[in-house]
Amino acid sequence: MLGLATPVPPPPRGPRAGRDSSELLAMSTVAAVSCDSKGAGEARDEKKPLKPCCACPETKKARDACIIEKGEENCGHLIEAHKECMRALGFKI
Repeated sequence: MLGLATPVPPPPRGPRAGRDSSELLAMSTVAAVSCDSKGAGEARDEKKPLKPCCACPETKKARDACIIEKGEENCGHLIEAHKECMRALGFKI
């Protein structure tokens, strides 16, 4: 009888290769915080334009929670409040 070896799966490839879930969580946390903090190499006087994803976090959080819990049709006042906040910061909504 021939001794057949069990096939070994190929090593993982791509950006997540060899990383455990805690390392990926740490990376996503760093990415989320990057909206709020400046990098070490940036000049303190230099201002980057505000990204829509980072603008009006209070109204965005309330709007999203309401939509998840009650449905979009019941959260019009919070949706409008978020739009007004975005417009006040110069976004064209």
